[in-house]
Amino acid sequence: MFRLTRFLAELIRPTPPRRPAPTGPVVIWNLIRRCNLNCIHCYSLSAEVDFPGELSTEEVFRVMDDLRAFGVPVLILSGGEPLLRPDIFAVSARAKELGFYLGLSTNGALIDAPMAERIAAVGYDYVGVSLDGIGPVHDRFRRQEGAFDRSLAGIRLLRARGIKVGLRFTLTERNVESFVPLLDLMEGEAIDKFYLSHLVYSGRGRRYRKDDAAHATTRAVMDELIERAWRHVCEGRASEFVTGNNDADGVYLLRWVERRFPDKAPHLRAHLEAWGGNASGVNIANIDNLGKVHPDTFWWHHTLGNVRERPFSAIWQDLSDPILAGLRRRPRAISGRCGRCAEFAICGGNTRIRALRTSGDPFAEDPGCYLSDAEIGLDDTGVGRAAA
Repeated sequence: MFRLTRFLAELIRPTPPRRPAPTGPVVIWNLIRRCNLNCIHCYSLSAEVDFPGELSTEEVFRVMDDLRAFGVPVLILSGGEPLLRPDIFAVSARAKELGFYLGLSTNGALIDAPMAERIAAVGYDYVGVSLDGIGPVHDRFRRQEGAFDRSLAGIRLLRARGIKVGLRFTLTERNVESFVPLLDLMEGEAIDKFYLSHLVYSGRGRRYRKDDAAHATTRAVMDELIERAWRHVCEGRASEFVTGNNDADGVYLLRWVERRFPDKAPHLRAHLEAWGGNASGVNIANIDNLGKVHPDTFWWHHTLGNVRERPFSAIWQDLSDPILAGLRRRPRAISGRCGRCAEFAICGGNTRIRALRTSGDPFAEDPGCYLSDAEIGLDDTGVGRAAA
């Protein structure tokens, strides 16, 4: 995740750059695969059916104990739709008792007033709600009429109870017209956070990669997002803007700062290099509904182990898996344009799953990089200036 607001704040209130002390990864846990919606870009291929073999409450509790002992600081409960799991609030209460920073990832359509009360009682640190557009645009993506109205009503119920809420928006060419209206909605509803997700070619999203935002569209969206976030920072708002699944965003922000505030660019570069870009398999992990462990939520085709057979802590430290070992390598051995990039220290080679889905090689260049050769330090022959 690229914390845009945090980096922009460095331009006003600079702090010393530092690499966070090693700890356990953030774990995104798909507790259930069943979902009340049928989204066209769902990475977990969820549907309105029960999927057999999911972890029991007791198994979930045992895994959480291991996660906490291993130093996992953040637990994001996801699905499917996690609110369809009968024990979701028992699991959530146990997670809070163990001291996790606890997030809930939901489509929001099931949140009525009683459900909002139960969510508030848990004390989630953050609730993320996915919106793919305004009104009919969202409904088309979710393949259910009225989905937008129900999700927005759920958001309002959560906000009325003082719960920190964020909007998540996955950008494609088929919903880009809703991007600015969603930013306006965030401001109008006093929503705490906006998360722009770049499309990842996984699950149903593989079928729609032809609809992925063209590079020019992505640049225009990032320009608007940076300007909006910068205005919020300058006005002292507590809102937060973040992006995910395209670590080239860090380099793009650096170029923006070089144009606008060139004297502050070296300081920002130091912070961006300390961040280091893509964290799949390093600071991000995923457990699916069957207990399988993956490098992140978009790697369901590749399993590192199962928490029913070995503790997560043992699986995560076992580098006999070549994919995990390659993701942990510093610097990663990435080929092609990414490997020659002069800003590799910032983005870390970007999103590996897009490379895999388009080339068959998880360590090839990421086709989702929307920066020009000049912006990443390549000359007109494609050779990196830093290496020439």
